[in-house]
Amino acid sequence: MIRAILFDLDETLFDHRRAVAHAATRWTESVCPGHELLPETPALWLDLEDKHVPAWQSGECSLAEQRRRRLREFCRRLGLPEPPDPDVAFAGFLTHYESAWAAFADVPETLEALAALDDAPVLGVLTNGVAVQQEAKLRRIGLMDRMEVVLTPDTLGAFKPAPQCYHEAAAKLGLRPQEVLMVGDNLLLDAVAPTRAGMRGVWLDRYRADPGVSSPAVTRITTLRDLPDVLAALSPRLLGPSRAARSRAA
Repeated sequence: MIRAILFDLDETLFDHRRAVAHAATRWTESVCPGHELLPETPALWLDLEDKHVPAWQSGECSLAEQRRRRLREFCRRLGLPEPPDPDVAFAGFLTHYESAWAAFADVPETLEALAALDDAPVLGVLTNGVAVQQEAKLRRIGLMDRMEVVLTPDTLGAFKPAPQCYHEAAAKLGLRPQEVLMVGDNLLLDAVAPTRAGMRGVWLDRYRADPGVSSPAVTRITTLRDLPDVLAALSPRLLGPSRAARSRAA
């Protein structure tokens, strides 16, 4: 019986790529209008996230230093002058990033459908992001009130994919791992690793990626709209009245 669903935030509920695309192009334009590589800046910024964020998560450097490294390399790769104060420059990037915060279109209707189920599961967020920023995103996109918990490394003492992260998350909910469903866009962090820790994992493959890693216990969906059906298959008692009636008729 699934009693709770934990969602990843970025690229699951929150459209991070869209916000990054807006911020990377706007910030670069402010430094060098008409830069010939402007169309490539969103992909470059995302690549540098993948490169530098692990240094912060491993404890090698602070969050602020990770951001400085990322911005300096971004400028070097584009042939832009290095900002005299990278903290001020990054704050400018964040201003553009925050102006484009939005939820994916399939989020509101999916959360409504989950709320309409019999014995509707508790909803929460499990993210590797910074608590202050991630909570601000949820408030901006109108989802904070829908979440029972917002769990981050600050409160769990570990980052995904450490098993401790998922065990502590279940404990915060007062549940066993097998009663929790984890849903997210990262196959390893949000599906495979939580499944190994005893949860159920659902991989939200919005961009139809090549999985590279597979697990028979992981369910793949390409839109959150499919989540209520997945949940119904795992926990038949959660079927809403109309769907339960259809199941009996069948």
